[in-house]
Amino acid sequence: MRNQLIFLLLTLCLPLLVPAQKKRFRLPADLIEVSGLQIMSPDSIWWHNDSGDRARLILTNGKGKAIQRVSFPGIQSRDWEDISADPTGRLYIGDMGNNLNRRTDLRIYTYEPSSQKIDSILFRYPDQRSFPPPLQQWNFDAEGFFWFRDSLHIFSKNRVGAGNYYTKHYILPARPGNYTAVLRDSFLLPKRVVTAAAVSPDGHQIALLSYFYRLTFLGLLPKTRTTIWTFTDFPGSDFFKGTLGKTRVHKPLVVPTQFESLDYVNQNRVLIASERTIMYKQKAKQVKLKKVSPKS
Repeated sequence: MRNQLIFLLLTLCLPLLVPAQKKRFRLPADLIEVSGLQIMSPDSIWWHNDSGDRARLILTNGKGKAIQRVSFPGIQSRDWEDISADPTGRLYIGDMGNNLNRRTDLRIYTYEPSSQKIDSILFRYPDQRSFPPPLQQWNFDAEGFFWFRDSLHIFSKNRVGAGNYYTKHYILPARPGNYTAVLRDSFLLPKRVVTAAAVSPDGHQIALLSYFYRLTFLGLLPKTRTTIWTFTDFPGSDFFKGTLGKTRVHKPLVVPTQFESLDYVNQNRVLIASERTIMYKQKAKQVKLKKVSPKS
């Protein structure tokens, strides 16, 4: 009986002893243009900046306090856009930002925190023939990817205002080398461009973070809209054949917010983060995903 009481007390108290991730928190001052986040545990989150920073990662706890900064001497951060991890803890850092659609050195770095070993995966798009292509074909930028079933899955970022708002899904081997990516599929996200991607802990859902903006009031004030699209219960890695869900992060705002990173907290919530602007300080917040009905 005594052992049963001890077990019961431990069961009730254990959640109180595990560090909880805050639902909203400020980010360190040097995470000015955060464009990637990877949750390793509730109290361990990796982050990185956009192209304006040197090649480094910042590790925080679940409340946004920096506990480690890792620099990579000799590595260039041309345009780091997203980060992911595999079950062994190996990190994948996507240096694949390509705003002008003319890069020929796209790569994803692999980094093992335990051994501090770093390597890279170089890749090219199979359907890009010129660098840059004609403006109406500028869909070879990418800001979102993740590891899933021994492969890396990349989602292209189309052009706000000038593009057709299709995001393309490419696949790469998750091991160092030089590859031509495989184009798997594409999907229309009306008036949205993809800025981050993640896969749920059970592997049955993916999330794409997207935004849209336009100028209002005589072309002076930006109006932004942020949406998370989910695809659930897809066959294999044919994500776009899953059930589509839509979660609006906020109503249209006349403030220049820009969310460019996300990862799953659990099956029902994601963590997203915004860049710092004149009117908006860098911060992270959890968003509860809307439930979707399975396909009949």
